[in-house]
This record gives sequence, C-alpha cells and structure tokens, in this order.
Amino acid sequence: MSDQFSRRNLLKLLGVGAGLAVAGPTLAACAPSGPTESSGGLTDDDVKQFPFTTWAANEAVTKEPLAALISRYTGANGGTSIQTPSYPYNDYLNQLLLQVQGGQLKGAMQLDVAWLATLAATGKLADLGSVAAGQDYTDAALALGKVDGKQVGLPWTQAGIGLIGNQEILTRAGVSAPPTSVEEFEAALRAVKGLGGGIVPYAAMTKVDQLKDIIAWMWTFGSPVVENGRIVVDDEGSVAALTWYKKLYDEKLIAADVNRVDARALMSQGKAAFYEDAISGRAAVTKSSTDSALGDKLRPVARPVRAAGDKPRHLAWGHVIAVVNAEGGAAAAQFAKTLTTDPAYSMEWFAKAGLPPTTKAGLAASDVQQNAFAAAFTREIAANSTAGPFWIYPQFSQMEKVLAEKVQAALIGRSSPKEALTEAREQMSSLIK
Repeated sequence: MSDQFSRRNLLKLLGVGAGLAVAGPTLAACAPSGPTESSGGLTDDDVKQFPFTTWAANEAVTKEPLAALISRYTGANGGTSIQTPSYPYNDYLNQLLLQVQGGQLKGAMQLDVAWLATLAATGKLADLGSVAAGQDYTDAALALGKVDGKQVGLPWTQAGIGLIGNQEILTRAGVSAPPTSVEEFEAALRAVKGLGGGIVPYAAMTKVDQLKDIIAWMWTFGSPVVENGRIVVDDEGSVAALTWYKKLYDEKLIAADVNRVDARALMSQGKAAFYEDAISGRAAVTKSSTDSALGDKLRPVARPVRAAGDKPRHLAWGHVIAVVNAEGGAAAAQFAKTLTTDPAYSMEWFAKAGLPPTTKAGLAASDVQQNAFAAAFTREIAANSTAGPFWIYPQFSQMEKVLAEKVQAALIGRSSPKEALTEAREQMSSLIK
C-alpha cells in the first residue's frame, strides 16, 4: 500500500480519526424508515440487484467455487442479479475505503476479520443482529462479526493461526504426543534439533511482516496486551514471552528471517517440525511439496500453555460478510445469511475451497468430521481463537508493525526485551491519541 493511500491517511479523509479508537469504533449504521426484521433493519425495497465484492473471485483456488455458489443462488431466487467486483487481497481494503469516500460502496462484501472494525468505523455497515438471530453459528464465529457489541458481519469461515506439526519428523525425534506445556514444547524443539540435517525445529515468524504472531505467545505468558483501552505490551507477561522467544532464537530452535511464505516452503520441503498458519495454508504446503504423503503427516497442535488448566490461545483468522446500509442492502443481507448458514452453500464451499463452515451443524457434518485435518484444526485451534487485540483500532496495522519492529530489535540484540516493548508501547499508544 502506497504512502499516498495508506490506511491511516484514508481514515483521516473519511473522518475516521483516532478519537474513535480508544473505546472501540462506534457504528453509525442507522436504519432507514420502514425496516424489516428479517433484513437486519434494512428497508425491504424490492431491489434484487446488488454487488458482492470479494477478493475470492480474484484467486485461482476460490474463483470457480464462488461463481458456482452465486449461480446457484441467483437460479434459486428469480430476478436476483449479483455483480462480483473483485480486487487483489493486498489492495482490497484500500479499494473499499476509496469507495466509501466516493459514496460508491453498496451490497455485500467479503472482509478479513481484522478489517471489520475499520470498515464499521465509517458508519456505512448495517446492523445484522436480527439476521444472525436464531441461526446456528458457533459462539466463536459469531463473535468475530461484532464490533462494539453490534453484529456488523456474518461469519463465513472461522479458524485461527495455530501450530501445525510434521508428525513424521516429530516421531523420528522421539516426540510421540503433541506437547501441551511450554516446557514440553521446548523439549520437543531440542529433540528435533538433535536430528540435524538442516531441519528447523520451529519455523516461527521472525520477519517484521508477520511477527504479530508473538501476540498469541504474550497471551500465553499472561499478558492481556490491551487492557481497559490501554496498550500494555511491556507488562510482565509480554516481557516474559519475548524473553522466552529470544531464547529460542539464540538457541537456533527458531530461524532468522522467516515469514509465512518461508515457513510454508520449509514445511513443504520436510525441513521444519512446526510452523504456524491458518487452515488454508495446508493446501499451499502440500501443493508445492514433492512428498505426496505430506498432507497425512501434518497435525494441528493446540498452543502449549504455561500451567495445567490454562486455555490455549490463538489469534483468530477468518472471513465475514458485511452489508452496506444502502439500496439493495436487504437482498444482500439475505444472500449473506444463505451463503453462511445454508448447508447446500457452506458445505460446497468447504468441499471446493477447503474453508470450514461457521455453524454448529456444519462443523458436525460428516464431510468435515471425516476430514481429519479440518476436524483437528477446528477442535485444537479454532475453538480457542480470539480476535486480535488491536483490531478495535483503525490504526491496527501500524500498531502491529511497530510491535513487530521492536520485537525483531530484541531478537537480534539491538535492545533488551523490556526496552523494546516499552518503546513499542509508547509508539503504539501515540497512534491512538
């Protein structure tokens, strides 16, 4: 994203300033007169033409499955016409914000869960609470569609960023069961290191672009990261987490200069025992591997905990469908509900795109349960995933970058963990003042 059209500059142009961020974005999606309960407060204006903006229609894995779902829907709902504007993922949010500025944003849209608060802060999103009411969404999935207590997104797929292990490598290292404590995890990494052969025990994130993964370890070590609207990344838990992470770095249990792409490459080559990814990453790892059996060796692993009884912590990952409170919004809301709750649609999406449903019935379906990897990922990782602590702020990406830069500085010895995180807290706090 260019400096000219950075998210922060766009939010200023749109009137979405830092003042909204301290207590979380406040929605201004007031319903027009004559609302219908089934359409989330949107006017039932009989408009059946609307756009569904996505990045999915721009990607090879999801383009055809999405087109099939839309064709099924329009065929079953006479007179409905759905346009499908699409943008590459890396430029997607920028494009949506530009359309908000120009008053052109309408219909339904696919959103990364991390972006929902930013779009909600524009005041353009409809409250979909009544649309979601009575549906079979899981509590974890439904929570990802809420901003400031309002349901402004319907969950389309939900999981998390979690550990994935290569069981063949772990078995060779004598690790027969998934480590459940931080101490067991360290012991497993050291056992893998003893195998030699250039295997990276834990292909953890060490490049700035994905070092936000440290947040889940900060949670694990007892830090809330954000508490009562204050950034607290230099508290005891966060410092302990970074001190531990640096120990792994210094002992070469994790490697320098690794991001998600690098980690996937190491896993596909059989050169890493653990890495972290979303559920969709498995397809990329197995597709580029020369080992046709690699998929059967990959195991989702719940994040190890500090003490028995602690809950594993993972950063949430997923997609929601939001609706603009404008002409055609009522029809768009019904489409979003159908796409996310009707088994005919959600199970086809799972079968063709590999993305799990967000309803209890969908997750319990035989197609999901018989997929060992999907079932394990849902049980071990998705069920214990939490929204990123900075997503409530429109400036969340800048905040995550500051944190990542300071964490990396500590890893390479430019500053101590405490010094690095204190600097991070000060700079991150200044972004929301």
